[in-house]
Amino acid sequence: MTVPSPPFNKALAESYQAKGLSIGGAWRPASDGTFDVLNPANGHVWAKAPDATREDAEAAIDAASAAQPAWAALPFTERARLLLRVADVLEARRADFVGALTAECGGWIRKSLFETGYTPGVYRAAAAAAYLPSGETMPSDHLKTSIVERQPLGVVSVISPWNVPLLLSSRGMGVALAVGNAIVLKPSEETPVTGGLMIAEVFEEAGFPPGVLNVVTCSRDNVAEVGDELVASPKVGAISFTGSTAVGRSIAGKAGHLLKKACVELGGKDSLIVLDDADLEVAVKSARFGAFFHQGQICMSAEKIIVDRKLEDAFMTKFVAATKELRVGDPTMMENQIGPMINEAQARKVDARLAQARIDGVEFHAGGTREGLYYQPTVITGAAPDMEIFHEEVFGPVANVMFADGEDEAIALANNCRYGLSASVITRDEERGLAVARRIESGMAHVNDTTIYDEPTIPFGGVKSSGLGRHGGRWSVETFTETRWLTVERGGRKTPF
Repeated sequence: MTVPSPPFNKALAESYQAKGLSIGGAWRPASDGTFDVLNPANGHVWAKAPDATREDAEAAIDAASAAQPAWAALPFTERARLLLRVADVLEARRADFVGALTAECGGWIRKSLFETGYTPGVYRAAAAAAYLPSGETMPSDHLKTSIVERQPLGVVSVISPWNVPLLLSSRGMGVALAVGNAIVLKPSEETPVTGGLMIAEVFEEAGFPPGVLNVVTCSRDNVAEVGDELVASPKVGAISFTGSTAVGRSIAGKAGHLLKKACVELGGKDSLIVLDDADLEVAVKSARFGAFFHQGQICMSAEKIIVDRKLEDAFMTKFVAATKELRVGDPTMMENQIGPMINEAQARKVDARLAQARIDGVEFHAGGTREGLYYQPTVITGAAPDMEIFHEEVFGPVANVMFADGEDEAIALANNCRYGLSASVITRDEERGLAVARRIESGMAHVNDTTIYDEPTIPFGGVKSSGLGRHGGRWSVETFTETRWLTVERGGRKTPF
């Protein structure tokens, strides 16, 4: 499949080779030169990004540590004003980001439009979080003034993924900045430009003080040493990580050993349950979007579609037909819904999952093949709890449809999983839907919608192996601050000597 390069600012993409890393308010070369950033749609090099080492990460942490006290001392209204300014600059540069996102992570252009439209709201919500109460006065037995306050943690390392790079980098640091922390951001090696370097430019244009946001990018060869420094440095107070469960578990373990906070948002094997009274049009629409948006490369993707057996034939007829209507191809074209996988390694992981599923005896109703990085949207049935495809995350355009005799079995199938991020329930009875949703072991659940949904002010996160901690609104305030107790003695307390 031959796909042209998506439209983007070529001079902008080439500029990052010369600019380097953003550390302490200045742009500087990385210690290990640059590395190639590929366009998944055609395999071409579209940018060269600075390749940082541990020494660069140390410098970024030092810069953040030096800048943080003054940043925390600013009036909260000033921090909020600057975050609002970031939102404005993002909107002004939306066209640049749309082109770059489509080129760098291979996302459908409508996905890039969504991401660039949503992200300014993340910063506006963060600005609003700066106005939330940061403490309270408590009653005291001894007439003391008893105060509980929330204080920033200092330096927060934000490690973000490649699938929604602009949004997830921003979510990891917006509220953390609002409450007075400084940031070292390390985007994925697949998306260093849209996940990091372009964001640094936005903050620079918005007028952020030097060192409050620092961005280090690195290749896969250097990611272990850079990541280790961002977790282990004694100057880092907390880590925000979004990515795979294996890496997140390692980061959380290291952070726990060092007694540091870690907010980790990890993988999922999310279930969409279709009850026997469901509106089939809603069910099919929700399942198709949930399974195939961004090639299924989203932690909230509907990987298990659990349908009441009474609706088996009707649902499968409509769902398979709807799946076959999806167009695969050039992600810059509005009429195509399915673009490329992020890279060959990810495509091979999907290959392996489906190859094992064939051996295990699942039935393929659509797809199951690829041309290059372009996977046909795939529908399978027959997965059983003793199969790998039932339990393990695919992270590709694969809809695993299974059938249940009633809601109790449907819930059991959904909960038979080590993950617990998102879920959804399709039914004409909202109260029934909520009752079922409450029995699903997930951090989030939605009635009569797909599994993929987020808002900047809600507590986003999962349970079980899908992560620890929450992002969004006042829950992010709790994540990125520490609680302190202060008292003032006013003569009411008597001591024995």
